[in-house]
Amino acid sequence: MKTDKEEIERSSGNVFTDLGLPDAETHLLKAELVTRIDRIIRQRGLKQVDAAKLLGLSQPDVSRLLRGNFQEYSMERLLRLLTALGRDVNIVIRKPRSERPGRLRIGA
Repeated sequence: MKTDKEEIERSSGNVFTDLGLPDAETHLLKAELVTRIDRIIRQRGLKQVDAAKLLGLSQPDVSRLLRGNFQEYSMERLLRLLTALGRDVNIVIRKPRSERPGRLRIGA
């Protein structure tokens, strides 16, 4: 019986980096923002058509966004969608705790 050895590769913590995509950190941040938008829409029990009216988008645009097609959305636009959903957005800039390069992150 032949057995194939499977190789396991440890994730960097960013799937977009692991896939070798450019601007991986930005992709991850945008994905986190879209996840929050989706969560708010679900928590409020909004149908996509109602969310679209609230967000100033078409229903097909909301559908594409929530299915992960957010490449054409800027971070600023995603932040504006969050404020349209009644969320406050705070941007904090601080020195890193070590000599490593700065990073982007979302907290709640």
